[in-house]
Formats: sequence, C-alpha cells, structure tokens
Amino acid sequence: MTLTAPESPSAGSPPHHETVAPVKLWLCPNDALPPDLAGELARHWLDEREHQTATRFLFERDRRQYLVAHTLVRRALALEAGLTEAELVIWRSSRGRPFLQPLPGGLPRGGDHLDFNLSHAGGYSLLGIVRRQRIGVDVEGLGREARGLETIVTTFAPEEQRWAAEVPEGPRRERRVLRLWTLKEAYSKARGLGLGLPFDEFSFSLADDRGVLGFRPPADDLAGRWRLLELEPVPGVLVAVAVPADEPFAPHLELHHGFPWNRAAPHIVPLPEPVGAPRG
Repeated sequence: MTLTAPESPSAGSPPHHETVAPVKLWLCPNDALPPDLAGELARHWLDEREHQTATRFLFERDRRQYLVAHTLVRRALALEAGLTEAELVIWRSSRGRPFLQPLPGGLPRGGDHLDFNLSHAGGYSLLGIVRRQRIGVDVEGLGREARGLETIVTTFAPEEQRWAAEVPEGPRRERRVLRLWTLKEAYSKARGLGLGLPFDEFSFSLADDRGVLGFRPPADDLAGRWRLLELEPVPGVLVAVAVPADEPFAPHLELHHGFPWNRAAPHIVPLPEPVGAPRG
C-alpha cells in the first residue's frame, strides 16, 4: 500500500483551542459488500430519487457500483452526524452536487455542517467528508486506452499538456495525465462546478513522483489557496483530494478502507501546505 504524501511542516499537533476536525476519507471496493446485502441496505436507506436512479442502469455491474457507493455515503454520514442512515436528507444543487440538509439546532454529534463528495471508478468508491467548508475527491484506475488519454489531454491548460508530453507514450504518460485529471476533478467538485468549469482555465504544477508544487487558480476563484493531496492507497488506484486552505493550521486526513461497519483505526496522512494565489 502506497500512502506517501508531501511533507507538511505544520502537520504536528495544534494547540487545543485551534483544533479542527480532520478530513475523513473512505475507500471502499465494490466487493466489500455482497450484492444481496448491498441491495438490502439500499432498500432501507436510500431515498426515492436514489431508488429511481438505481433502476435506470443497463448493466448489473453499474447498478452494483451505484448501490455500494450510495450506501457507503449513508453509512459514513450517519456515523459522523449521529443520525440513522434513513434519517439523512440529501438534496442537490442546480448542478446536481449533493449536500446534507442542515438540521435546526445542529447535528447530534456536534456542529451544524457536514460536506461530502463522492467518486467511483474501477470497482472502487471514494467518499470525502469535512465538517467545515467544502471538499472534492476523485478516484481513477490506471489502465486507460491511449485514445481516451489523448482526449483527456486536450482539455488541459497548455503548460499541463507540455508536461504530460515530456515522457513517451505508455505507463509514465498515463500516470501523469491521470494525476492531473484527478486533481482537476477534485478541485472542480469542491467548487461545486464539476465539468462546468473548463479545465484549461486553471493548472497544476506537479512533482515527478507525487505532490502539487504549484496551482494557478481560475479567475473566479475567490479563495485562491487550496490544500491538494495525491494518494495511491492501493497499487494502480489514484486518488486526489481538494479542500480550501482557510484553516488555522494544516489538519490531517484519516483514510479508512472498506465499508464502515466499525471504528477500525484509519491511516493518518498530513495534508500538504497550501498552494495557489490568494485573491486581493
């Protein structure tokens, strides 16, 4: 398992009065839930809209991916909020981004805000949860066809296209392309824009191995500075996480594996230093 992250000089224990809840990340393979169990949990936990969506899939593997992903959302949010899975009310923005509906008086386990973001690909579901601000996550599996990769590259900023082309076609170029793609997806989803934000309007500068060295935000980004994390939690599976850099210190991330049936100890990963340019 590869969990290397950029070193963060401020990732030590903060003063108690500045404590900020860590980012929670769940990586769940589809086979963590038997199909019958996934269907049974979905029957009790999902809302009418989710049930309708599940019936529209032509292929059973896609339906199973959907059911595992959305039961994962319900279970992890229930643990964080202190509610039962069926009590959670999830609404969606005009662009389709889901949000947990706030409760009058706050959540049973404290606070009045939980933001989450979901991604699934290659038989894995990835869920990110934060108690402040917003989060965006993306997961991608290596092993794309070359034609698909070239299509992806055309959406990048010119400097990113040049960086991807510095290495020959093959596994090294695929890794560079998908590293950029997952970061762009995570950032756009944290903004609540998804593919509505043109990917050539912002760019990342990446280390050869792993880590974001620089970030040129789009003109409409009022925050400007972000914590952007790359992980490879299992070989061949790339993960990116984006959270705004407005906390008093660099919090850590808790990475959980599998379906959240219990409180098994997570892997602790420091979030990197902010990158980008603050807006004046």
